[in-house]
Amino acid sequence: MEYVKMNNGLQCPVIGIGTFMLSPAQAEESVKAALEMGYECIDTAAAYQNERAVGRAIKSSGKELMD
Repeated sequence: MEYVKMNNGLQCPVIGIGTFMLSPAQAEESVKAALEMGYECIDTAAAYQNERAVGRAIKSSGKELMD
């Protein structure tokens, strides 16, 4: 995974997955697949109305992600 260094010194993955306009089922499936492929950056928001599904996918992956 390629990263860029932010002004605060943290590293941010260059590539991530977005969940805007995905149904909860689509978001959960997509995030699960992305995490299995090595993605570490997930864009989500309460306004997308799928954040619980994203959370389920992250939890089921067993991976720890930055917030």
